[in-house]
Amino acid sequence: MDNPIEQWGLAEFEFHGPSSGNPFTDVELSVTFQCGELELTTPGFYDGEGIYRVRFMPTQQGEWSFRTSSNVAELHGQTGTLACGAPSDDNHGPVQVRNQFHFAHADGTPYFPFGTTCYAWVHQGDELEEQTLETLKNSSFNKMRMCVFPKHYIFNENEPVHHPFEKKSDGSWDFSRYNLAFFRHFEKRVAQLGELGIEADIILFHPYDRWGYAKMAHDEDYAYLRYIVSRLSAYRHVWWSMANEYDFMLRDKPMDVWDRFFEIVCTDDPYGHLRSIHNAVFEDRYDCSKDAVTHASVQHWDVKQMRAWREMFAKPVVDDECEYEGNTRRNWGNITAREMVHRFWICVCYGGYAGHGETYEHEDDILWWSKGGVLHGESEPRIAFLHRILTETAPDGIEPFEGAYPWDRTPAGQCGETVLIYFGEHQPNRFFYGLPQEGRFEVDVIDTWNMTVETLDGTFDAKEPIELPGGPYMAMRIRPLT
Repeated sequence: MDNPIEQWGLAEFEFHGPSSGNPFTDVELSVTFQCGELELTTPGFYDGEGIYRVRFMPTQQGEWSFRTSSNVAELHGQTGTLACGAPSDDNHGPVQVRNQFHFAHADGTPYFPFGTTCYAWVHQGDELEEQTLETLKNSSFNKMRMCVFPKHYIFNENEPVHHPFEKKSDGSWDFSRYNLAFFRHFEKRVAQLGELGIEADIILFHPYDRWGYAKMAHDEDYAYLRYIVSRLSAYRHVWWSMANEYDFMLRDKPMDVWDRFFEIVCTDDPYGHLRSIHNAVFEDRYDCSKDAVTHASVQHWDVKQMRAWREMFAKPVVDDECEYEGNTRRNWGNITAREMVHRFWICVCYGGYAGHGETYEHEDDILWWSKGGVLHGESEPRIAFLHRILTETAPDGIEPFEGAYPWDRTPAGQCGETVLIYFGEHQPNRFFYGLPQEGRFEVDVIDTWNMTVETLDGTFDAKEPIELPGGPYMAMRIRPLT
């Protein structure tokens, strides 16, 4: 094959059609790609000056053919081919659910979501946005929660550089015409995250708004959703989050509208990227057991409920907002780095995942959680250390121990015969409760704050107590002798 695109890469096709009227709403375009028995249909989008684009991510190697379909004659029935070759070494494909409660890339490479939140980082101008990318380049985060729409909220009240819609002659927003400068800028930043190996967890709606984007008519919501999905679904590292704190928007967007959002994304994204929705009040959460939801994205400070959430949803659970390391006057933005790391360990050892955020006050209101910039806290390297421990210990993910004491107060789980126990605020001098396997084991004592691993002298069996050095925020890894 001559110059094939790599599997899970991005191919783009340009077509020429009408520019009169409103091409965003008047023209329909889709392309069906076929490779052997596999067919994938993806929508196209208008990109200005009579140009229509279709982006495609080939999911298998081989020769693909395509044919366009449109309500405009000059765009209808065009055909072509695409050669797809092997992926590059750092291309493992999109992230999918694996083993019911965990994740992996399409090629089977394990993926553990150790992400962060920078809600409005793409709306801050090039200098700050480039600084954010440089910070991410030198961090361990592999997922970024980010909003499409600009945000109006505490510590984030500046006007964005670009708005997503054009204006009418009277100065009001025309929600049927998209600002191409906005979308080109947004997808540029999304692509740059992919180059850094970071999944883009794209928040499609949110309530923090002074421009009217949170109160568009339902048909305008649906059209916007189709447009952004058509522009971004071919990027392999995209995740979809229907909203941040969706329940604050229920007055304008009732539950059936959110169901419709999921339906549109499922239909228009042929690759089945991960889909979630984020709550404000946990009791008002969306029913994440629905088939359209691939994983639960929750907001809750009490991460010790992770086992219950897994049972409730029967899907992977990410506590994307377990509160933020920082010093703001809001309780949710005022926990220590130690507490942030503590919550990550609890989530992981109970078989789930957590999300990072940082909210240290700044004289120019440049808080990482809202605008990006640089990190000031101490949790990130400790979270990276936990990521390394998990990767070494549990490539298939941790399955939590069930039952009563001590597992109701001491988060613990195993992968195969390797056990990971996190003592957290408890500081035992000896571990008495036995191990869930027979045989002899080696024991590593892990200092989760100082990021050290010490292998204890000797070997142990399930019946004898293990002497421990004590101290806070300690974990223990028990490895069977081979």
